[in-house]
Amino acid sequence: AVGVEYTNHSLWLRYAEMEMKNKFLNHARNVWDRAISLLPRVDQFWFKYSYMEEMVGEIGKARDIFERWMEWEPDDNAWSAYIKFEIRCKDSARAREIYKRYIDCHPHPRAFLKWARWEENQGQLSLARGVFERAIAEIDDESRTEKLYINFAQFEERCKEFERARVIFKYALDQMPKESIPDLYREYTSFEKRRGTPDAIEDAVIGKRRIQYEEKLSADPLSYDNWFDYTKLEESTGNVERTRKVYDRAVACLPPVEEKRFWRRYIWLWINYALFEELKLGDLNRAREILKACLNKIPHKKFTFAKIWLMMGNLEVRAKDLKAARKVLGNSIGMCPKGRLFKGYIALELQLGEIDRCRTLYSRYLAWSPEDSSAWTRFAELEVTLGETERSRSVYELAISQPYLNMPENLWKAYIDFEIGEGEKRRVRNLYERLLEKTLHVKVWISYGTFEIKKGEGIEKGREIFERGYEALKEMEMSEERVL
Repeated sequence: AVGVEYTNHSLWLRYAEMEMKNKFLNHARNVWDRAISLLPRVDQFWFKYSYMEEMVGEIGKARDIFERWMEWEPDDNAWSAYIKFEIRCKDSARAREIYKRYIDCHPHPRAFLKWARWEENQGQLSLARGVFERAIAEIDDESRTEKLYINFAQFEERCKEFERARVIFKYALDQMPKESIPDLYREYTSFEKRRGTPDAIEDAVIGKRRIQYEEKLSADPLSYDNWFDYTKLEESTGNVERTRKVYDRAVACLPPVEEKRFWRRYIWLWINYALFEELKLGDLNRAREILKACLNKIPHKKFTFAKIWLMMGNLEVRAKDLKAARKVLGNSIGMCPKGRLFKGYIALELQLGEIDRCRTLYSRYLAWSPEDSSAWTRFAELEVTLGETERSRSVYELAISQPYLNMPENLWKAYIDFEIGEGEKRRVRNLYERLLEKTLHVKVWISYGTFEIKKGEGIEKGREIFERGYEALKEMEMSEERVL
């Protein structure tokens, strides 16, 4: 089989494994030799061949197999396997020589890092440092990675050579492109926090990043993403005055057009500013002033942002000033009514247990938007939770009498479910009949029939409803719906 289809890997593997299971080691060796000669790029053959020799105690033969393999200059896994083999043989000198050959074959940062880590684990700190230095010297600028510098600096830190680590970090920051080393900045900052002084952090890292942001923002002051990053940077420094100045500069960059889509990102600068003042500094008064200034900037006659009004109202609640909170939310629905504003105001009053205020707000909400089915439903459900069955029924009746509703099916369903819950079967039938006067949709017939079968007068009544529906749909020539 292998003579006919010698490129089939699984055939070679099964052949060799069969010989090994039957303890024909020489036969197995012959099979592996043929396999690696014909298919030298299949790493699995080399792995299994060397492993077999190692398991039977033929260390020399296993080493010879690895040497033959290395002549083909395989990838990192092969070199790592050879090195681990020598380590298992407790021959550190050979492992070190293989690392050198590995570096010559694959002079990339990953190989140097493996070698340096191994030398450090062996306790050979000077040799590990030499590996890092060789990596910096031999790897070209384009191939060096921030991971190499980070590991070098961390190694020096573990050796208590803090000045060496600082020099490595600074050298890397100067040599590598600024946009490609975010992890290096972060590690350097962390290092300085552990080993340096606040001035060193400010000068070495924050200063550089601040310059980068200033350059970007001078080119495009309306790049709000850069403002977000800049403000986060200043927040991380703990310098309150500097952070406030950056926020003030950011919110001064108004969008050029009074269209909401251009303001969506901008408005989050105000939100972050207010959250910074309240959550990190605990200054409610300043947070209140920031939100007021934000509301003054928004052109409410064209559009508004409900989240700002609600943040302002909730802030007043946290400040234990309910009168001010109600005033803010009242102004919001008076100046620029939105469904989200009504919902937020109602939720607040409901938490406070002010049921009469909730009813008043629902009345204003529905006067402003009588077509909102969900608002009618929530109003009726509120009355149900209070045990006001007649009030709830009146709300539903008023709702279904509206000339236009955005989702009438949900409203009718809620009304019917309410009457079913109350056990009013006669009212439920009446509702279904009234609904059928408005629409002959197949789902209404199905729901009506199902109700009669499960909770009404039984199967006969349900059959009668289904037959009525079938005839009605037949007259309307709705064949597919009749199938349902």
